[in-house]
Amino acid sequence: MTTTTTHDAPTAFRGRQMLNKVPEITVYFWVIKILCTTVGESFADYINETLGFGLTNTTLVFSAALVVVLVAQFALRRYVPPVYWSVVVLVSVVGTLLTDNLTDAHGVALWISTTVFTALLILVFGVWWLRERTLSIHTIVTTPRESFYWLTVLVTFALGTAAGDWTLELTGWGPGPSVILPAALILAVLVAWRFGAGPVLSFWIAFILTRPLGANIGDYLGSSHADGGLGLGTFGTSVLFLAAILLTVVYLTITKRDVIEEVYAHRPGAPSAAGVGELLPSIDDSAVRRVLVISDRTGATPELLRAIEQRAKQGPARFRLIVPNPAQAEVHLLHPERHDKAEEAEGVLEQATPAIEKAAGGKVIGSVSIRHDPMDAVEETLHNEPFHEIIVSVAPHGVARWLHQDLPHRLRHFGLPITPV
Repeated sequence: MTTTTTHDAPTAFRGRQMLNKVPEITVYFWVIKILCTTVGESFADYINETLGFGLTNTTLVFSAALVVVLVAQFALRRYVPPVYWSVVVLVSVVGTLLTDNLTDAHGVALWISTTVFTALLILVFGVWWLRERTLSIHTIVTTPRESFYWLTVLVTFALGTAAGDWTLELTGWGPGPSVILPAALILAVLVAWRFGAGPVLSFWIAFILTRPLGANIGDYLGSSHADGGLGLGTFGTSVLFLAAILLTVVYLTITKRDVIEEVYAHRPGAPSAAGVGELLPSIDDSAVRRVLVISDRTGATPELLRAIEQRAKQGPARFRLIVPNPAQAEVHLLHPERHDKAEEAEGVLEQATPAIEKAAGGKVIGSVSIRHDPMDAVEETLHNEPFHEIIVSVAPHGVARWLHQDLPHRLRHFGLPITPV
């Protein structure tokens, strides 16, 4: 009797796996985020002050509602706009109330609240990074990652409230001028991102800043004319923005404009992402190992060809090449830059494929990922396809490499053999 050694590819992600539970970061995301933060300010004030619930009762009511919608959110296996944005609305209210309780009920100074929430946010980010090696929201595909995400969102709302109120306390600005500072800072973050600032850092800074922006907009709309506002009141402002959120969420639910494309950009004749996922696991020879090759150079560099050739000589292997999208524009998913640059990368891949296949000694499936960040590109591929090892051909960054936080070191988190080029 002959014994056959099998080499089933390990699962990269531990635990329950899902589709990404967070919408794509498009203009719609930021519009609804600001709407939600405005509601968080105005609706909490309306329930607490106008209806006379009191700060403690208002906090208990909205905290209970948040628990209910969080249970529904965690039970889902994919992003569902009405549930997701219901959580964001309630988190915005509860985050506001956390700071209000510290300030109004316990007399904690705003500078202390700001400092404490900043330290807490750094702690959450630190634990999240140590466990997952990424803070990107493009791969919220496991329950632990989703837990970190919502905890971070809650802390950012509380921090944004404290920092925003502290700024107003220091400056003495009225409702109108108070909108200018957070709006200008968000614009500065956008410009920095477009000039190459880290997308993950830029996202979270902007995410925090939308809290004081939304709150100040709410104050401007709700305050009386005598106080420099438009006089809509907290109830009118809440109804207006809740209606805007509802209409936008209905639109996104129908059009799916904030859901990523189902397929990768791929060279002519190559299967789609789904097709690849079906092809690789169906290989009859169980001794063939699946090797993922990630390269941000969009071509067959001599170093990469040598690494593939050396790996092919070690034993049967099937190679899968992924190139991140050179464009990082995410204003909307159909932004011309995303697809124009993806097509340019596809052209390079098409020219390089013969040399890569010669080095591999067989057919190589190559495609351009929808993601700009190499870590995101690798993680999305590992989520859809099983692999035994990874070859990384990405230019190292000095500081990240010195801190052992460059891509090869981060990918070792998955427990797969990594060959850096």
